[in-house]
Amino acid sequence: MKEISWSDFEKVELRVGTITEIKDFPEARKPAYKLTVDFGKEIGIKESSAQITDHYQKEDLMGKQIIAVVNFPPKQIGPFMSECLVTGLPDSDGKVILISPDQAVENGSKLY
Repeated sequence: MKEISWSDFEKVELRVGTITEIKDFPEARKPAYKLTVDFGKEIGIKESSAQITDHYQKEDLMGKQIIAVVNFPPKQIGPFMSECLVTGLPDSDGKVILISPDQAVENGSKLY
C-alpha cells in the first residue's frame, strides 16, 4: 500500500449528496444507472454513472444519501459525461455496496 500525506488526502473532496433521479443506462458496457445527485448549494447537482444494479433497484435509490468524490474532472462513459465518482465497497462477489451515512446529514457535507 502506498502512503499518502495528509495534504494529499485533503485534496480529495468526498461529499455527501442525495440521489434525486435515476435512469437506466443501456449503452453502458456493464449494467449501470445514470444518477443525478444533489450536493447542496456550494457544489450543486452532479451526474454519475454507477454500476450498482446488482443490489439496488431504482425505487430503492430515490432520496438515498451517498458519498462521492466531487473534484475529479468529468469522465466520458460512452455517450454520458460522469461528473462525480460514487463510492462503494465490493461484496464477496465483487458487486458494489454503496457507502452512505447511517443518519441524514446536510448535502455537501465533507467526509473527514
